[in-house]
Amino acid sequence: MTHLSVLDLVPVREGGTLSEAYRDAATLAQTAEACAYKRYWVAEHHAMEGIAGAAASVVLAHIGHATSKIRIGSGGIMLPNHNPFVIAEQFGTLDALFPRRIDLGLGRAPGAGPELQNALRKNLHQAAEHFPQDVIELRALFTGEIDLPIKATPGFGADIELWILGSSLFGAQLAAKLGMPYAFASHFAPDHLDAALEIYRRDFQPSDRLAEPYVMAAMTVIAADTDEKAELIASSQLQAFVRLRTGNPGKLPPPVAQYRESLPAPAQAMLAHIGQASAIGSASTVKTTIKNFIDRTGADEIIVAGSTFDPQDRVRSLQLTMDAMDN
Repeated sequence: MTHLSVLDLVPVREGGTLSEAYRDAATLAQTAEACAYKRYWVAEHHAMEGIAGAAASVVLAHIGHATSKIRIGSGGIMLPNHNPFVIAEQFGTLDALFPRRIDLGLGRAPGAGPELQNALRKNLHQAAEHFPQDVIELRALFTGEIDLPIKATPGFGADIELWILGSSLFGAQLAAKLGMPYAFASHFAPDHLDAALEIYRRDFQPSDRLAEPYVMAAMTVIAADTDEKAELIASSQLQAFVRLRTGNPGKLPPPVAQYRESLPAPAQAMLAHIGQASAIGSASTVKTTIKNFIDRTGADEIIVAGSTFDPQDRVRSLQLTMDAMDN
């Protein structure tokens, strides 16, 4: 059985506010819990007015209080932006607040220009080179498997599920070596998906926490009552992606009819490329597309991403998707 989970970028709509984005995230998480999705993740992004998840651990505390049993976590924390000790304290706190529910997905990409590096007081590209050592240190702060000179309190002894996130072969190699579950960001970077999963499964070394390889793959999934309506409401996400890739990010825009057709050929090709890991359409269309993707990847879990201008459209999308996959 392939599990379904939810990735939420906590979008801020044009004309909307941060407060509304956090309220909508709580509603979406409650929907995910009611529909029996396995986990609900938020992603760390900085200096982007259309994404409200910069302080991921704070957002997760908000989500934890709005729900009661669904696993919650980061998809992910960009570890080069931080130091392992502070992340251990933050997620140790979350574990104490919401026992046996916390995931910590870790990414290597700094994803930052010089302005953010200066703001964070970090050389992020240099910090990224230390990512493997920082992952090992962070895990040891939770488990005590390495004798460290300081103990994180909270943090030490926390029951947290650690993941490696990636969009290249590097993360697959590291997750395999450390015996950790692996999540691939195929929803925006599908190029190395098949090769990364092959390497991860081939080179996997069992650990105390994980006996066999475990793969999560991300998809953009937007379901609606008809294919036409799904394409319309998905146009907000598509606009946001095109704007980001062309250097003009902003808040999530309202839908635009026939958006794909209005684009120049290079932009259409870009959307077709990322569409390798997307399912947009009616419940039956989404079901067929997701099942084909599972057949291709053998993923143990699919995490569904995709923002909609009207938050209720995403709520409806989660409901339709789970109903379709259950039947």
